[in-house]
Amino acid sequence: MKVKHLLMGAVAAMAAALPAAAQRIPVGHLMDNSGATSDVGVPYGQGVADALQWVNRTRNGINGRQLDVSGFDYGYAAPRAVSQYQAWTGRQRVVAIQGWGTADTEALVRFVTRDRIPYISGSYAATLTDAAGRSGRQGVEAAPFNFFYGPSYSDALRAMLQWAAQDWRARGQQGRPKYVHMGANHPYPNSPKEAGETLARELGFDVLPAIQFALTPGDYTAQCLTLRNGGANYAYLGNTAGSNISVLRACQTAGVNVQFMGNVWGMDENAMKAAGTAANGVVFPVRTGAVWGQDVQGMRTVREISRVSDSAGTAYRPVHYLAGICSAMLMVEAMEHAAANGGQVASERIREGFYARQNWVPRGFEGVCNPSNFAPDDHRGTLRVGIYRAVVSGNTSAGSVAELVQAGTIKVEPVTVVELDRRRDWLGW
Repeated sequence: MKVKHLLMGAVAAMAAALPAAAQRIPVGHLMDNSGATSDVGVPYGQGVADALQWVNRTRNGINGRQLDVSGFDYGYAAPRAVSQYQAWTGRQRVVAIQGWGTADTEALVRFVTRDRIPYISGSYAATLTDAAGRSGRQGVEAAPFNFFYGPSYSDALRAMLQWAAQDWRARGQQGRPKYVHMGANHPYPNSPKEAGETLARELGFDVLPAIQFALTPGDYTAQCLTLRNGGANYAYLGNTAGSNISVLRACQTAGVNVQFMGNVWGMDENAMKAAGTAANGVVFPVRTGAVWGQDVQGMRTVREISRVSDSAGTAYRPVHYLAGICSAMLMVEAMEHAAANGGQVASERIREGFYARQNWVPRGFEGVCNPSNFAPDDHRGTLRVGIYRAVVSGNTSAGSVAELVQAGTIKVEPVTVVELDRRRDWLGW
């Protein structure tokens, strides 16, 4: 008996003597701070990073264990993302990953499924929502460990098309409206292309041939002339804001009269400042229930998080920063669920945490993070799509984003909320 007590005491002493890093929870954070989508990757990634640091500082991590976050800027190069994933799972043995782009997230689906590691991406490709692989669609494989915060690219586009059909009728327009998909020939802008064009036809649109433009800024006058000559009424911008700005400016110069609809990464307050009045009127989906500075309950917590990287508290945070916070906090609360129900913050238990709540809003973020609902066979976290309009009423070159918002020169104006049906045939598509 004495020997047993001595052994137990030795084990306890050894545990207490373990270096702090051994008691921390390893998490990967894949970022695009320098690549083709860094214009929106930087604010989103900062939101994720700030939120995770804030959890360590104010909540003492997860059940007393600090998060050991390993950030990596992969420059939007999918092979680098795969290589970094192998490093994270080999040396650091991360239990969860905050990811980013569509090409790399889809390339990693088999890896994270094999290794059973929850992967919370900045990609909202609908293929990632078919958790059980039951859609039967060619090329769509089961993604039981993939999650994201907000509607999929496809569902956001479906909601905007439903709005566009109503808008056409409300304005008393005659005949069939014309719709066109615009973007790079790349997995991210292509992700909702077929879903959007299919629904557009069902809604009575004439669908024009897609118009390609690169993910990087450039001279897109030719694309705008094609848009004008085709007589398009509604055009979906599938790229991030950086290249969309070039399109908007070129089309304004060319006198193109079309209703642009941006994807969730296609427009924000920074883009409104950069594009000026060329961005006026663009509609786009916003994942959160509020934008920066709105007087809602959870904004106080968001402002606290913002001070992690802006101690003065003067920075204006665009819509992507807030979405990054919500994405991070879903992962954090799934980890807390794992810790509270067995104590082990392990990958499979974290995944179970995503199914533990209905109408799930992270505590302290009410009014900012919209409710999420995940099921083991359906990772469409929400079918609620908030549609907003970019309003630019004057010269945007003179002030900062914060100053322009304060003056009312730029606004992110709510248009409507579309609640989509949870159609089984839309799962994974």
